[in-house]
Amino acid sequence: MPNVWQVQEAKARFSEMLDSSQDEGPQIVTKRGVEAAVLVRIDEWRRLRKLARRDVRDLLLAAEARTEALALRRPERSRLEPPPL
Repeated sequence: MPNVWQVQEAKARFSEMLDSSQDEGPQIVTKRGVEAAVLVRIDEWRRLRKLARRDVRDLLLAAEARTEALALRRPERSRLEPPPL
């Protein structure tokens, strides 16, 4: 469970908050009672960034890409009907 710090407390005790992020996991910072930021270990941040930057190959090979819903279909039209402009 991440610790929650008010912004004033986080500023005053940043070194302690940094140590807590290394030892205990993510540390959430609130501003006026609203979650504003999170401090995480650098390796966790890099892992999350890598997940967020999936390339096209990864997207196409992902399970959610293997579905009929993604198949392109042409609208049915008569052979005599001219193509749309």
